[in-house]
Amino acid sequence: MAYTRKNQRDLTGAERKRFVAAVLELKRTGRYDDFVRTHVRYYRADGDKGLRVAHMAPSFLPWHRQYLLEFERALREVDPRVTVPYWDWTRDNTPAASLWSEDFMGGNGRRRDQQVMTGPFAYAKGHWTIEVGVTADRFLTRNFGNPANPVELPTRQELAAAMDETVYDAYPWNSTSRMGFRNKLEGWSRERGTGRWRNHNRVHRWVGGLMLGGASVNDPVFWLHHAFVDLVWSRWQSRNPRARYLPDVPPPLGSPERGRVVARDEPMPPWDVAPADVAGHDHVYRYA
Repeated sequence: MAYTRKNQRDLTGAERKRFVAAVLELKRTGRYDDFVRTHVRYYRADGDKGLRVAHMAPSFLPWHRQYLLEFERALREVDPRVTVPYWDWTRDNTPAASLWSEDFMGGNGRRRDQQVMTGPFAYAKGHWTIEVGVTADRFLTRNFGNPANPVELPTRQELAAAMDETVYDAYPWNSTSRMGFRNKLEGWSRERGTGRWRNHNRVHRWVGGLMLGGASVNDPVFWLHHAFVDLVWSRWQSRNPRARYLPDVPPPLGSPERGRVVARDEPMPPWDVAPADVAGHDHVYRYA
């Protein structure tokens, strides 16, 4: 029977407590850090050699859908009542949002070193030590809005521009694709300055700290962010029922993207799951 993922603002106090407790239990056992390692391993950019599945590729959305499912299954092994809530960043778009409360995600990092000092994931609380990262710091960091070079969270209008796309993705199947819903939602553009980050990417930039780069999973808000990205994809699928995942077949011999992107029925490492296998989700979960 399908379970429900709720908007984080609609969680009861008990639901917030259970979610946090399950995440902390995965961290205690080391399973959480395994999820961090997976994301770091598959975070590859356009210029990197080899297969790209997690980012800057058509499989960005189905890869993260499967990744969320794996994490959610782990949480539900701890507590079967827990599901991953989503953060609608077009609506809850200030540091005062309930998302950042003391009993849930905690708040911004302090000015001198961006260390998060509030909430259950603060290093000072003794339950959240960074084991897999790009710096030597052992504490969770955030830098809301990046005051040195200010950036705002995406607006509804910005998200609507992605939703207006009627084709899933387009050649060259990377961050330079001018058309396609996937690249518009992932958030790559040709603008300069902070305008080059849109939607998904802009949220990572706004939170800052460890949410920048491949080790962004170290911040538990990563999951709430990507649950909303998944919800947006689900809505787009409903709006465009005939728009299937592209490419439907591997790029031809001689194409620079040959062997670098996943076609509809090819597996997405590290799982034996293809984009076509996760095109639908209503049999597993639904969004409130």
